[in-house]
Amino acid sequence: MLSKKEQQLLDALTPRAEAEGVEVVTVQVVGARKAPTIRVFIDTPDGVSFDELSSAQAWINDIMDELDPFPGAYMLEVSSPGIDRPLRTIEHFARFVGETAVVKTSEPCEGRSSWTGTIASAQNGIVELEVDGSSVQIPLTTIKRANLKGTIDFGS
Repeated sequence: MLSKKEQQLLDALTPRAEAEGVEVVTVQVVGARKAPTIRVFIDTPDGVSFDELSSAQAWINDIMDELDPFPGAYMLEVSSPGIDRPLRTIEHFARFVGETAVVKTSEPCEGRSSWTGTIASAQNGIVELEVDGSSVQIPLTTIKRANLKGTIDFGS
């Protein structure tokens, strides 16, 4: 799911994040090769406040300065995972059992590479989705990208 560079950045950030009581949900490197944007998504059990984002931006920036991951300029963005929270690990999927997820696979699974369904279970490296009344088991190793499908209740 993560590129080699993204995994290196995640590995470098995780010890400090744990010390700060923050989870690094995922890291994305996007944009032009000469001036990429590094997106770091953080979360806590109680959500992410502006103060937590500001504090995390400071220590993440310090780590990035030490790593110097790209020659030349890059942009750093630190944010909460939002309503369409990325799902990267088996623990992420397990935490959101019962929620709707959108899953893209790197290779077809039961003839499809794109799934939207309810997370039924997540264990032993297998994510089980309920899709249109059927169950599909997707190996975590084949998942290219996954996120929750956020819903907003505007009330009645």
